[in-house]
Amino acid sequence: MNLTIENILLVGSILLFISIIAGKTSYKFGVPTLVLFLGIGMLAGEDGIGISFNDPQIAQLIGIISLNFILFSGGLDTDWKAVKPIMKEGFALSTLGVFLTAIGLGTFVYYVTDFTIYESLLLGSIVSSTDAAAVFSILRSKNLALRANLRPTLEMESGSNDPMAYVLTIAFLGLVVNQDKGLAAMIPLFFQQMIIGTVAGFGFGKISKIVINRIKLDFEGLYPVLVIALMFITFSVTDFVGGNGFLAIYICAVFLGNQYLIHKKTILRMYDGLAWLMQIVLFLTLGLLVFPSQIVPVIGIGLIISLFLIFVARPAAVFISLIPFKMKLRRRFYISWVGLRGAVPIVFATYPLLAGIDKANMMFNIVFFISLTSILIQGTTLSVVAKWLNVSIPSEEKIRTPSERFLEEHPKTEMREIGISNGNKVVGKQIVDIEFPKTAIIAMIKRNEKYITPNGSTVINADDVLIVLSENKKGIKKVFKALNIQQFSAA
Repeated sequence: MNLTIENILLVGSILLFISIIAGKTSYKFGVPTLVLFLGIGMLAGEDGIGISFNDPQIAQLIGIISLNFILFSGGLDTDWKAVKPIMKEGFALSTLGVFLTAIGLGTFVYYVTDFTIYESLLLGSIVSSTDAAAVFSILRSKNLALRANLRPTLEMESGSNDPMAYVLTIAFLGLVVNQDKGLAAMIPLFFQQMIIGTVAGFGFGKISKIVINRIKLDFEGLYPVLVIALMFITFSVTDFVGGNGFLAIYICAVFLGNQYLIHKKTILRMYDGLAWLMQIVLFLTLGLLVFPSQIVPVIGIGLIISLFLIFVARPAAVFISLIPFKMKLRRRFYISWVGLRGAVPIVFATYPLLAGIDKANMMFNIVFFISLTSILIQGTTLSVVAKWLNVSIPSEEKIRTPSERFLEEHPKTEMREIGISNGNKVVGKQIVDIEFPKTAIIAMIKRNEKYITPNGSTVINADDVLIVLSENKKGIKKVFKALNIQQFSAA
């Protein structure tokens, strides 16, 4: 069956519905939802019910768009205070760790296949990074509580290591296509991508905060749309000037996620849903692109490469990268085990297909098999291995992310009426600029004998009376501190 304008919405919506229902029950059987999404896509393809889809370019476009949403959502949910102590470890894993994984696996592939050295290193680069979609979704859906800084380390690595894998993939692809070039040509490309991507990420993060908080839109529902536009501008402009767009949007999202934004709850809730939607769409699309009949011939070599990656290349890269840091051995082992490969390597594997290199199809099928086995072997055993290594804690002791705390509906047990005097420093400021405690709200403002319902863009005037609700007296104290009022005084 060919996908046409007439049936694409019907087929797409049915596949989406089946994926959501299947995902709802998948963990009862210990199967990650991502595998089900891939499986449903494969069953719907030409080797299944017969949907014809064989366009790597469209698959790559869908992959890039989906990764934008997944990385941005992960960045918004990243707590800077939790990440800051492990920045060096995360940076080492997402750069040196990825590089060592690519080189180690590429060298192994060279000796066990008939690939050239550059083709082998290209394959190693494609599967060198842990997958953000797989790590974010599996850690969160399993509600896995980990000790100390393990979870921030894993999420930071998975969210920030795709740029390194992308640079290596593009660099070695260039060496395969133009074999007259040398490895030295990679170095300027790496620094260009990373430096421009980092600067652009912080720059667009600050610009995005100003735009979100200063622009006055008539409808709350337009703010998430505005953020989507800013996200794509960040990615595309960074990519256009030669930087790494994936790194830029992740840094931009981390910055925004730790700022006070107008309608932040609406933005976070929308991105959480969109991230799941994009994961489903991405894995369904990649499943459609794969022909199971072509996977069978590479199962043997694919399994050998996958096992080497899981048990040798990834652990060696992690242990070498973390040599300068103090960390218990069992935590290093667990970080090694959470080296999930998912959709990102499959998306990167479309680049050789579009470049038209000789062994692109075989490379794509091997990468797909590696991702599938990684999710099945590692993804289904994260909880078991965590308990075995004693790095997990009871779920009730789990540290909630800032987004989880922010989106909680706290019961409000304290109320105060707080008058704002003419000389108060908050006069003339928007509520979003006051850095109001997250567990308190300004329910109403009494102004000129009238009551108004405020939002983040509401400007505080002199002689306003704020009706503030908080979950406890401690929260009220924080409110007075934020409003620069030294003593409890009611108007």
